[in-house]
Amino acid sequence: MAILRQIVVLGGGGFSMEPRNPLLDDYILRLAQKRRPRVCFVPTASGDSLRYINRFQRAFASRAEPSHLALFRRNVTDLKAFLLAQDIIYVGGGNVANLLAVWRLHGVDQALRLAWQRGVILGGVSAGMNCWFEGCVTDSFGPLAPLPDGLGLLPGSACPHYDGEKERRPAYHRFIAAGIPAGVAADDGAAIHFVGRKIFRCVSSRPSAQVYRVRLIKGTVIETPLPTQFLGQASG
Repeated sequence: MAILRQIVVLGGGGFSMEPRNPLLDDYILRLAQKRRPRVCFVPTASGDSLRYINRFQRAFASRAEPSHLALFRRNVTDLKAFLLAQDIIYVGGGNVANLLAVWRLHGVDQALRLAWQRGVILGGVSAGMNCWFEGCVTDSFGPLAPLPDGLGLLPGSACPHYDGEKERRPAYHRFIAAGIPAGVAADDGAAIHFVGRKIFRCVSSRPSAQVYRVRLIKGTVIETPLPTQFLGQASG
């Protein structure tokens, strides 16, 4: 059987933002096709926040085999073996610029690329969305700014929190007009499931949450909504 290379990116939501709404996290867990998949949380972007790690453990303990990878006080010797043994690797939010620098110092970037190539499901929220693309919109430096040197597993650029922070949408439009690659934006509560480097499905934990493709066409930034499936039960 061909190996599926899968990444699920959340513009916002999941256990850290919607603790009473597990729809997006459940979607990711189902992809592993196991009763209790092995899920590794990578909290680098938050400086390995213990509070964040504990929230992850509480959220996943009843439905998975959770673990975490700490790098500020490193808890794993053989990073490659540890990450390749997972079914799912879930990257938390925080500072994506710091995350990328620390990952590259420890060789996590290379281990994650290999894990993806071997079929481990990758994903994450906010910084954990941005890191997989060639570039992104980030507040890592204070004001929103473009960051051009992501891991590049996914093509183009990314913008999370598209509806959750009022400056995100206009900033992303400005940066694309100024020359960063075209890309995708996701509202809080929306997720994009990539198979290989192509979008397979867009899903949401909120009825109104949406995913967009954002491009520069003949000098004008064009925002195109993509079909986004609400994972809950529609009312009415």
